[in-house]
Amino acid sequence: MTRPQGTIAPILTPFEDDGRIARDLWISHAKWVLGQGAHFLSPFGTTGEALSVSLSERMQALEWLVEAGIAPNRLMPGTGVTALPETVELSAHAVGLGCAAIMVLPSFFYTGAGDNGQARYYSELIEKVAKPAMRVILYHIPQNSGVPVSPALTARLSKAFPDTVVAYKDSAGDWNNTAAVIAAAPDISVFPSSEAQLTKGLASGAAGCISATVNLNAAAIRRLYDAARKGQDVTEADAAVKAFRKVIQDAGLIPAMKAVLAVRTSDRRWLNLRAPHENATLENGQALLAALGSAADHIGRN
Repeated sequence: MTRPQGTIAPILTPFEDDGRIARDLWISHAKWVLGQGAHFLSPFGTTGEALSVSLSERMQALEWLVEAGIAPNRLMPGTGVTALPETVELSAHAVGLGCAAIMVLPSFFYTGAGDNGQARYYSELIEKVAKPAMRVILYHIPQNSGVPVSPALTARLSKAFPDTVVAYKDSAGDWNNTAAVIAAAPDISVFPSSEAQLTKGLASGAAGCISATVNLNAAAIRRLYDAARKGQDVTEADAAVKAFRKVIQDAGLIPAMKAVLAVRTSDRRWLNLRAPHENATLENGQALLAALGSAADHIGRN
């Protein structure tokens, strides 16, 4: 695989009551999402509270997934942090494990660096890791990071590193930006904001979706992806996954999904989030499940 495509879950990170990553829940949830039909997992994206988890924890938890029998070529971990040496460390570790790709935020504190500064950051990352197997997904989420990965920067990096910079994750929710990236960098896989733009994206040359709600609704999203790729009528399926997404998104993606899982699995550890987030509640999970109705019947079942 040189150009990723499909449905990808930036998996949730479960925590013990004392704040440690809950190894058993982490592994079981990862296997469940894959079993539901996700093509890949992206540990430690925004949905996984990545910027609240230390480097050593992230590397250890990634190893836990591989040790549990999850093929590393199904993993695309997030590795971007502000300091280049730490991004290099996380990235080299993931590539060394055999991960299919890494998803890398721009360096996001010095917001005035511009495209030239970010081009230097990504270029030095690739040069310092220096592994031919490295595949990079550029991660654009300016509403959180404060720093865009522009269409022009994407085209520049694609041209400079055609075998390494292979994809772009657009989490901004702005279709105009997604379309501009598709046009500017036609040799890379572009993933629109979520399954809400999946069918529109596929029709315009996008590659699938990397979406938080694949954590809960992987099977339906995978069916939609497969049917749309075959040119089938997906009107009802598209509306259903969009409706599911809206219920969860309106309630706050991370605490909402953890609340739902806490209710459905009867494991209260799912309620735990790391600061600065507040913990989820069972009451919210129960209300969300009522709102989702039969669309959520599969959650918590093997």
